[in-house]
Amino acid sequence: MTQEIILTTGIYDLIKDLIRRKKLTLQEEERLIVQLKNAKQVVRKSLPLDVVTVDVKVTVKNLIEQKDEVYTFVAPAKAKRRNNTESIIGSMGLALVGCKTGDIVKWHFGEEEKEFEITNVERFA
Repeated sequence: MTQEIILTTGIYDLIKDLIRRKKLTLQEEERLIVQLKNAKQVVRKSLPLDVVTVDVKVTVKNLIEQKDEVYTFVAPAKAKRRNNTESIIGSMGLALVGCKTGDIVKWHFGEEEKEFEITNVERFA
């Protein structure tokens, strides 16, 4: 079952472009196509504060390893390892984008499926 995600129009269009340009794995593409069909699109100022998008710090609990992980998602052009930031269209960003605090997300990373619970979303811009 795929949960409904909430996306800004810009992020929605960015993901559609990734799919169109075949920049994803087949599993990512299939999952995102289904999610986009059910996605709610909003303007940025109407996006709830607890939804994963660009310019947020997200804490997730890895439910398989039982440990917390923190990710800072930014626009693709701003992602820099030295700043500990990740692109919102990287693997983890695509797994979590549009989801909200409390959601449980299962996502394939290569051949491995991981499961996360989003425990906190904090906007910084």
